[in-house]
Amino acid sequence: MSKVKTNTNTENITVANDASTKIDAIKQLIFGENMQAYDSEFESVKKDLLNKKKELEALIDEVRSELIQSIDNLSTDVNIRVTELEDHFKHKIDALDNKKADRKLLGELFTKLGEKISQ
Repeated sequence: MSKVKTNTNTENITVANDASTKIDAIKQLIFGENMQAYDSEFESVKKDLLNKKKELEALIDEVRSELIQSIDNLSTDVNIRVTELEDHFKHKIDALDNKKADRKLLGELFTKLGEKISQ
């Protein structure tokens, strides 16, 4: 029985190969040399598309790295400006505190002066 199965499988493969060969022969008769030209043209277009894809991927990577660098630069610049603003506000707050302290001191001096005058 296994000989029959093997024989049947071999026959199926042979029939499939014959059909494929016949189809290739019919294509060759209908299209002839044009088919080879089409194949080479399609291969050329396929290679060109692959090259363009590689170029675009390289360009995308380059733009990505430039964007990352720009974002880093912008982040650094923003951090510097925020620090400068914090320092500026601290300076202004200190200046206000000093003005208030001076008024308090001035008030105390006037009080002492008033006491000395009344004595």
